[in-house]
Amino acid sequence: MPVPRIRCISTKVTNAEYAALARAARGQTLSRWARAVLLTAAAAPPAEQVIVAELLALRTILVNLHFAVSTGDTLTTDEMRRLIDRADQEKTRKAHERLASASPRRES
Repeated sequence: MPVPRIRCISTKVTNAEYAALARAARGQTLSRWARAVLLTAAAAPPAEQVIVAELLALRTILVNLHFAVSTGDTLTTDEMRRLIDRADQEKTRKAHERLASASPRRES
């Protein structure tokens, strides 16, 4: 048995905005389409966060490799894998922290 939907979200739009939304719904009811779009947006990390996370992981790997080379060290395959794993594990948290500190939240 499906869970009943008992909460409502609404917003006002102009006629032009409504027409654009109706076109984007492509034959679905606007309600069904908007629900799907909102839930998808709420579940997915913003593209900005994904890009910053990947850049921070790349930075972690690059800085550590550069440090190793500059001190005459060579990394084994296992050390390199651990470095990559560590960068991947920390990237999302670091990106969230950086983005949160970089710009205050604006409310519309």
